[in-house]
Amino acid sequence: MIETRIEGPVAHVALDRPRVHNAFDREMVERIREAFEDVGARDAVRVVVLEGAGKSFSAGGDLNWMRRTIDFTYEENLADARRLAGMFSAVARCPKPVIARVHGAALGGGSGLVAAADIALTVESAVFGFTEVRLGIVAGVISPWVVARIGAGRAREHMLTGERFSARAALEIGLVHGVEADLPALDRRIHEKIESILAAAPGAVARTKTLIEAVAGRPIDEAVEYAARALAQARTTEEGQAGMAAFLDGSRPPWLAP
Repeated sequence: MIETRIEGPVAHVALDRPRVHNAFDREMVERIREAFEDVGARDAVRVVVLEGAGKSFSAGGDLNWMRRTIDFTYEENLADARRLAGMFSAVARCPKPVIARVHGAALGGGSGLVAAADIALTVESAVFGFTEVRLGIVAGVISPWVVARIGAGRAREHMLTGERFSARAALEIGLVHGVEADLPALDRRIHEKIESILAAAPGAVARTKTLIEAVAGRPIDEAVEYAARALAQARTTEEGQAGMAAFLDGSRPPWLAP
């Protein structure tokens, strides 16, 4: 259902229900959340790659799971939706950078996972879509991450129509950050991103993730004050002191391998 493997500083979290295109049900939602809480707490892990086994990244919600919710009360549906929201939050707020490796279908909640990742890279043949309205429901718990990624205007077009769209269209609206011709090229691009992340200070990366979420949408004066405090704090950390000293004397910072 979920396969996590650690390769040095890189954790790979793979959605592993290929027969249903990695659609998630209640159990899988819990396993994804647990996997990201686990890798996020590991000091040795510096970056996480989120991927899908088989032909697709994720087709979103499992139809059998969704069928069962028809008989749920409002309170039961609310509890279920909150569990789903917790999964997306665990991905988005993982203190380690998350790279989505996208291929095949990334529909509904699958596109939501793409939006929750820090960096999303895809093959040209992938297909995206916020298809919930075509099932008579809404793209509820993914909406904060989607709107933050592509903006309200683009979200209106894609969430209101439920249309599927191409990898190139996903790049144009900012849902993904790069499109590659095939899987080998995609993996090379992901490797390059991993190397860039590993060149950065891990504590600074984690603090930057928090900074971005904190300043987004705040009034400018509040955002500036928060940012100033964040910078002041970073400069006084052991990591910040060591990094600045290394830069000034031309030595290697301690987070880089000798």
